[in-house]
Amino acid sequence: MFEQSQIQEFKEAFTIMDQNRDGFIDKQDLRDTFAAIGRINVKNEELEEMLKEAPGAINFTVFLTMFGEKLKGSDPEETIMNAFKIFDPEAHGHIRADYIKRMLMTQADKFSEEEVQQMFTAFPPDVAGNLDYKNLCYVITHGEEKDQE
Repeated sequence: MFEQSQIQEFKEAFTIMDQNRDGFIDKQDLRDTFAAIGRINVKNEELEEMLKEAPGAINFTVFLTMFGEKLKGSDPEETIMNAFKIFDPEAHGHIRADYIKRMLMTQADKFSEEEVQQMFTAFPPDVAGNLDYKNLCYVITHGEEKDQE
């Protein structure tokens, strides 16, 4: 399901999230992880909903299985790329960030301002204000940035 390097990355992520180092991710571990990234006031209900996604206690095997199930539902890179190409008829490989923000917030399954900001935080536009959607598609489907050729 995963390559060895991916499993190692998931293991590192699990270790970071397992704040009390007991081999399981629980509600306090999630709260501490959110605090570490600057999100302090996470509601108990939100944490409990996250934990309910697991079939039981979240050890590394369950963690890995949950990621596998989530990623299995991801669209192939080509499908995501084709969706972005609709907004780039000249095939530049990038889209104006303000334009894609407006489209995401006004069309179909509308994004909230917070969701758009999360996307731009995770994958910021370049200094010219362009979003490199080719690299973004790669990151969405492979989990890491492609080396620039």
